[in-house]
Amino acid sequence: MIIVIGYYGPIKFVTGDKRILTFNDFKRESSVRSEKHAVIGRKPVKEFLGPELDVITFTIHLSAANGVNPRVDAERWLRMNRAGEAHVLVVGTRALGLDKWTVENVSQAWNVIFNKGELYSCDVDVTLEEYVEVF
Repeated sequence: MIIVIGYYGPIKFVTGDKRILTFNDFKRESSVRSEKHAVIGRKPVKEFLGPELDVITFTIHLSAANGVNPRVDAERWLRMNRAGEAHVLVVGTRALGLDKWTVENVSQAWNVIFNKGELYSCDVDVTLEEYVEVF
């Protein structure tokens, strides 16, 4: 039995008897843009300009013991990053944010490598940034 936790574009986060592809250390950051205007003899006046793009970070542990091919799955994140692809991020049954997300940064830590360079396990740190489409 496979349980779908969510997905980002073509990548499904799943857990089951034969395959585990999940994330941990999920973090979402939200901030605003503002300007401070100098006023003689008084404190500066702050002007709210609007929201900044949200950023999401998480780590994916890829292991052949969990029924995945770490090298193939890690490369998928690199390809999406280099292509500038934008996809919807869904966790559970709800999309996060109002728009799509792009892979802004990917970092790989190769943990276990077998004979002939076969990657057995690795950790992939992913940074997604909100992608707002202009209509």
